[in-house]
Amino acid sequence: MKKRAIVSVSDKTGIVDFCKNLVECGFEIISTGGTKKVLDEAGVNTISVDEITGFPEMLDGRVKTLHPLIHGGLLGVLDNENHIKQMNENNIKPISLVCVNLYPFKETINTKGKTFEDAIENIDIGGPSMLRSAAKNHKFVSVVCDINDYDLIINEIKEFGDTTYETRLYLASKAFKLTSSYDSMIYNYLSDNKDLSLNYTLKQELRYGENPHQKASFYSDGSCYRYSMTSAKQLHGKELSYNNIQDANATLQILKEFEDDCAVVAVKHMNPCGVGIGDNISDAYIKAYKADPVSIFGGIVAFNKEVNIECATHMSNIFLEIILAPSFSKEAFDILSKKKNIRLMTFEIDGNDDLNKIVSVTGGVLVQDSDDIKEYDLNVVTNKKPTEKEIKDALFGLKIVKHVKSNAIVLVKDGQSIGVGAGQMNRVGACEIACSQAKEKALGSVLASDAFFPMSDTVELAHKYGISCIIQPGGSIKDQDSIDKCNEYNISMIFTGIRHFKH
Repeated sequence: MKKRAIVSVSDKTGIVDFCKNLVECGFEIISTGGTKKVLDEAGVNTISVDEITGFPEMLDGRVKTLHPLIHGGLLGVLDNENHIKQMNENNIKPISLVCVNLYPFKETINTKGKTFEDAIENIDIGGPSMLRSAAKNHKFVSVVCDINDYDLIINEIKEFGDTTYETRLYLASKAFKLTSSYDSMIYNYLSDNKDLSLNYTLKQELRYGENPHQKASFYSDGSCYRYSMTSAKQLHGKELSYNNIQDANATLQILKEFEDDCAVVAVKHMNPCGVGIGDNISDAYIKAYKADPVSIFGGIVAFNKEVNIECATHMSNIFLEIILAPSFSKEAFDILSKKKNIRLMTFEIDGNDDLNKIVSVTGGVLVQDSDDIKEYDLNVVTNKKPTEKEIKDALFGLKIVKHVKSNAIVLVKDGQSIGVGAGQMNRVGACEIACSQAKEKALGSVLASDAFFPMSDTVELAHKYGISCIIQPGGSIKDQDSIDKCNEYNISMIFTGIRHFKH
């Protein structure tokens, strides 16, 4: 008796060749709907599901494989005499292989213009049911849910007459992982419940964690996000480390703030050491580099335009861990790839936005909305009004300071960061670091703060370095002290009403 395979796939990549090979190995193919049509047109003989069940596909395809003659064939324990007897009495024939991939629910909910009704119709019922039945009975059934496993399965069937038990166990675990992840996506989409269900797939094992004695891995939820390391592609260089991925992610999140500009961001230890915007990408790079040419050493640099030969030539003379860009010109890639270890990576500027930020704590996770404020209701609170140029720089500084570890102060001037004070226990300490880094460049610059001034001492320091404008959230009970100091020193100050703590 020929072995039977049931094939019903949403993603039909490679399915014709896979089924042709199954037929050559002596399988009968049972199929449904669109899959059967594709196979029939390719000359692969198939049996329709309704020939097996005696019932037509119905309810717009919602019901087709949900039948005892299908699931009995999948779940029958073939070394159990009682099972065999019952199968024979009910004319149930064993099914040795199931090849199913599921309706594209995730793709549907992530596609603009798709409705709630579209999402509901893309909840697969029969597919997960067959996968689970076959996976449970993996002692006798091969369950295939990943097109990347087609060759493995065909090779084993040709060599051994069937897949090995070890392979069937591996395939079963993948099937349960898929159905678990699929159900979690549906749950998260439909539920108002505050419970959270997370599913991640291993993307790569890392050499080590933050330190060499720590093991680490990189996981992805499978979505294609914009400005994301999970969607990035490595073109050249040695393997990424845990710290590389953390730093690169921080770099891309800052870069994402400047989609309307030619922008370059340099990051060291998850804080920006240089940000520049310009009329072209070369100008932006030079600004980012000159912002802090010492700290950029061993850092990560990201471009939101193609890396050109001019930027590549300059970067080839300094040590960088990673360069990220939407693309590299051939000449730029040729220059940079002469360095064996430097990682050259491209990232997606189109795709989904990650709307949630999730971080781990011992025994749990914290979840919050992403800090994606774009518009501010600016309120000038001083006698001196900022110039248009100062307002432009103030908004530029806000886009940077929101990505700097708190307490944070950033000085900017002419579309360039010139001083960054990060992660200090008090605000004036952060200001002292930013100002001492900027030195004489601080004269006439704009100071951006991630949170309000609890005292006027930050304004005192700003005056000492010649800063002309300050932008901060406001909201301190001592706001008036800072406003009075600004008026005394002829510094303009803008309140935004929005705090940007980053911990």
